[in-house]
Amino acid sequence: MQWQCPTICICFPCPLQGKSKLSTHATFLLVCRTSFLSDFTLNAIYLLPTTQQARRRSYIHRHCWLVSRNPGSLANIIIMGSSSAAVVLLLLAAVFRARPVEALAANWGTRARHPLPGDITVRLLKDNGFDKAKLFEADPAALQALGHSGIQVMLGLPNELLASVAGNVAAAEQWVQQNVSNYVSKYGVDIRYVAVGNEPFLKSYKGMFEAATLPAVQNVQAALVKAGLARQVRITVPLNADVYESLDGRPSSGDFRPDITTLMTNLVRFLLDSGGVLAINIYPFLSLDADANFPRDYAYFPAPGAPPSQASVQDGNVLYTNVFDANYDTLIAALEKHGLGNITVVVGEIGWPTDGDANANVASAQRFNQGLFDRIVAGKGTPRRPQMPDVYVFALLDEDNKSVDPGNFERHWGVFNYDGSPKYPLSLASGRAIVPAKGVKYLSKQWCVLRSDASPTDPAVVGAIGYACQFADCTSLSPGSSCGSLDVRGNISYAFNQFFQSANQQKGSCAFNNLAVITTTDPSQGTCRFRIEIDPGRRDRTHGNSDSAAARAAAAWGAVVLLALLAIVAV
Repeated sequence: MQWQCPTICICFPCPLQGKSKLSTHATFLLVCRTSFLSDFTLNAIYLLPTTQQARRRSYIHRHCWLVSRNPGSLANIIIMGSSSAAVVLLLLAAVFRARPVEALAANWGTRARHPLPGDITVRLLKDNGFDKAKLFEADPAALQALGHSGIQVMLGLPNELLASVAGNVAAAEQWVQQNVSNYVSKYGVDIRYVAVGNEPFLKSYKGMFEAATLPAVQNVQAALVKAGLARQVRITVPLNADVYESLDGRPSSGDFRPDITTLMTNLVRFLLDSGGVLAINIYPFLSLDADANFPRDYAYFPAPGAPPSQASVQDGNVLYTNVFDANYDTLIAALEKHGLGNITVVVGEIGWPTDGDANANVASAQRFNQGLFDRIVAGKGTPRRPQMPDVYVFALLDEDNKSVDPGNFERHWGVFNYDGSPKYPLSLASGRAIVPAKGVKYLSKQWCVLRSDASPTDPAVVGAIGYACQFADCTSLSPGSSCGSLDVRGNISYAFNQFFQSANQQKGSCAFNNLAVITTTDPSQGTCRFRIEIDPGRRDRTHGNSDSAAARAAAAWGAVVLLALLAIVAV
């Protein structure tokens, strides 16, 4: 299977020293970078007979092609004629080394009643160093905003489409054409993965999607091949951590769930053979929340220098100090047990909610996510996979229109609030703090509250609250949540305001049988924030999808350096 060369590649000779039957050959290292904001990495080593050195340019060209997806970017192969190229390469790498923040990945969910505009969300991602985004469905506004942004996209095909795509390859081809080819060619979206389904083998689904998943994956792969996108776009299947287990609690004893062992091995083998990856969703929060006796410290990443948790798991010579490492390595052990240890495993979802449950709060989320970001930035993986994989943080933003079947916390996973404001301080690469979204426009600064002369015991109040919370999000009123300590009047006012804002503050949306009134005095109390909704009709379009100043500067430096090299280096 051929490999696709990234944007910039430099080839330089590395002569072999000493007596060797290979001394009649010349070694050339091909070193590439995927973009102006990434590092050089060794992609290939070519061993050529010295008699063929004069033809090395055509040789390299036959084995490497460049794909440049961003307008204005340079796509050049530079064949350097002396070993001094190594010095130039190091200089070039040093020039490009300076970048805004370490690359991060996030889940961008769109189940919000008032979604943050796509262009603002893309800028939020880029301003905070996220260069990868995962979408659960082909949302047109999000995909168009991601065009020419430099952000790599994992695009989801929802579970409800698995049956149709599995049963008919033409349906897969149509989906790929409409949602992949269209956005790649027309909008310049850098789609790298198609995520077929989302946790389709989840126990609670009771086998609903099991029969359709692998055929759907095979048909989507065939559709990508037919569309000429299989080298650029790979397939994956995000799975829940309940697809594997360890009967004795040690990661090394990991194996697939008995009822899906054959299905898992067939699926992973197909992904491996077709160049795909496996995505796993790991949620230490759910482990803690589901078991009152779960050791709390074991759910978090240990602070540097801190003693290991008493709940740490000794597995041979390895001490597992947190549930993430143990969980991830349980999967790796299961894969290795079935001869599938070569598959790349990315983390499709991981995070901590801030509301809707006693264990979901700002302090806990900050502790967990700071530890997670520290691990990502440091590149520290697990005992079985020492290099940190791609990790898609769940989630970028809160989604107030998600189902609460898993729990009231389900709408509060965002690192950022609904409007792109940070929920808590986080330190990213080089100590940089996360920054809020720019250009957000809001509705008028007014709230809907219970009238001062209205009685909270009025029989009409119960019906009014039920109506308000049927069409708006009231999960923050849950016991132990950010608004769980409000008094009766506060609870009623919060519900009224949520409905009022959800209805865009329209006339008549703050009536409730004359129980409510509009106020310009912020009724927020303590940790309970009475929101003002995003104005869907007002937005700042001045920035759009343009690259940040740092990215443009890096690209300019790249052009200068490459042009200089072309002028002075013998090719």
